[in-house]
Amino acid sequence: MKYSKSLIMALVAFGSTLVSGAETSDVHQLKTDTFDEFIKSNEIVLAEFFAPWCGHCKALAPEYEEAATTLKEKNIKLAKIDCTEEAELCQTYGVEGYPTLKIFRGTDNVVAYKGQRKAAAITSYMIKQSLPAVSTVTKDNLEEFKKADKVVLVAYLKADDKAANETFTKVAEKLRDNYPFGASSDAELAEAEGITVPSIVLYKDFDEGKAVFTEKFDEAAIEKFAKTASTPLIGEVGPETYSDYMSAGIPLAYIFADTAEERKELAEELKPIAEAHRGVINFATIDAKAFGAHAANLNLPTDKFPSFAIQETVKNQKFPFDIESKITKDAIKTFVDDFVAGKVEPSIKSEPIPEKQEGVTVIVAKNYNDIVLDDTKDVLVEFYAPWCGHCKALAPKYDDLAAQYAASEFKDKVVIAKVDATANDVPDEIQGFPTIKLFPAGKKDEPVTYSGSRTVEDLISFIKENGKYGAEPIPAAEEDVSESSASSVSSSTKTEEAKEEKTKHDEL
Repeated sequence: MKYSKSLIMALVAFGSTLVSGAETSDVHQLKTDTFDEFIKSNEIVLAEFFAPWCGHCKALAPEYEEAATTLKEKNIKLAKIDCTEEAELCQTYGVEGYPTLKIFRGTDNVVAYKGQRKAAAITSYMIKQSLPAVSTVTKDNLEEFKKADKVVLVAYLKADDKAANETFTKVAEKLRDNYPFGASSDAELAEAEGITVPSIVLYKDFDEGKAVFTEKFDEAAIEKFAKTASTPLIGEVGPETYSDYMSAGIPLAYIFADTAEERKELAEELKPIAEAHRGVINFATIDAKAFGAHAANLNLPTDKFPSFAIQETVKNQKFPFDIESKITKDAIKTFVDDFVAGKVEPSIKSEPIPEKQEGVTVIVAKNYNDIVLDDTKDVLVEFYAPWCGHCKALAPKYDDLAAQYAASEFKDKVVIAKVDATANDVPDEIQGFPTIKLFPAGKKDEPVTYSGSRTVEDLISFIKENGKYGAEPIPAAEEDVSESSASSVSSSTKTEEAKEEKTKHDEL
């Protein structure tokens, strides 16, 4: 086959463009023979261990590239390693899934990257990692340090105040993944900032711009101040902020609205309420068009906005504001004040309590505490969703498990139970289905999450090892069966295996 000269030249040009594009990448692709030298020649490196076929890796790629370009100016290098080509190198650093991100300060100082996988989050996290636990702040670099991240903390202290300096350093070492910390002993700089010594100033690029801590230097008090002051007065709930709000340890008030303009108007109207309850309740707007389905999790309708609800994040209780009432400052103030005073009852979504229990014990919200928190029994609970294929595949095994314990000497000490977590409010935050937890007798506040294979034998071992009673049902003695019976059993088994295999494929 012959090709025209023009086509060949075009292909060459296209190839050159690809090579040129690869050369302009700010992410350094490393191989086994270049890895050690690159790591040793740079103070800090974020390395991504990936596989070309990995969907999560593909989603990360543009974010990673953007972060690499931004961090290049700060001499923080980002690298990537293709584990399909450098398998031994990836095994050396314990890579078990993709993408895996690790921070290298030399080849012997390696820690896991714990930030989010967005360009801004990667940039922020790595800048904090590149700084010392506490940076020295002067009049010459203060303004630059304020811009190191959205939130920075600077302590203005006397150089000879050993106790305050040590306390601040301990907090900085504990929270260095969250904020950059700086310190200054320049009395004139403190005066120029309008600060009395000793004080801590949290500078932020939102809300009022800064917050000042002037209380006694106590680790817990400083940590609480940092968490409270660094949270926007009325933020935005989304994929990048949801986990932070859930782990904040205080209730979250949601303001659902369809448009950005409406969310802004409501946020402005409710701002005085958020200010009055700062540190007690977090307030945030949420895009009802993008995340309206989340309203159902708060026992609100998913087709009527704007709406308002408070979630008690620790106990996972929901307090929806009357959907028929208009959201006004006065109405929400009364609702929030009553909530804080304990005058608002949580909304409980629950199926009816079963009239009769057979086999696997069925839990609903209304009988959850009676069954799960029975301190005399080890209770294994499957949190499931009706549409979940993995839950359907587990069902016959779970029935078998329940039957074995019901027929054993532990029938009054072990409960095998399940709850539809989509139709019932449960106090546990469930991230995926099925989730299986054991609530041991005498240790109901220390449930153990199951992460093994979903076989009857492994579930029995889990209950035996983690329950109070070491309960293990004794298998029934095997009986002789005729050849025809054996054939029937074999046929039945094959049928069940075929059904389970079909279920697996349906889930895919």
